[in-house]
Amino acid sequence: MLRLGFPVVGVTDLDRAAAFWSAALHLTVSDEWSSAAWRTLTGPDGVRTLGLMRSVSPPEPRPRLHLDLFVDTTAEQATEVTRLLGLGATRPGWDGYPAEPDFVVLADPDGNVFCVVDLSRAPSSG
Repeated sequence: MLRLGFPVVGVTDLDRAAAFWSAALHLTVSDEWSSAAWRTLTGPDGVRTLGLMRSVSPPEPRPRLHLDLFVDTTAEQATEVTRLLGLGATRPGWDGYPAEPDFVVLADPDGNVFCVVDLSRAPSSG
């Protein structure tokens, strides 16, 4: 039976990406399937949560598929955005915000965009 696995992010530097995403999401880099082209990140329960795959293509500036990271309050969103920026995330030039967004767009060290969503204000109207 077909079932959904986990998201995979294409990156140019596996070690840098593993360090960023494991710190960002409090995950552990697993030895499972580890290779020159792959890293698996697991949650505290050991469940596969995120895959990192070596990629030579550049990140899409406006990807059709991206990660949403959830927080429960506006204050928590501000705290997490600051923490993620400290880990190496950046604020890409993003002109797609609605009038009162519930999300902040960031990019990982490879330039892959993701959103930090404040669930107390979701969903954004647009």
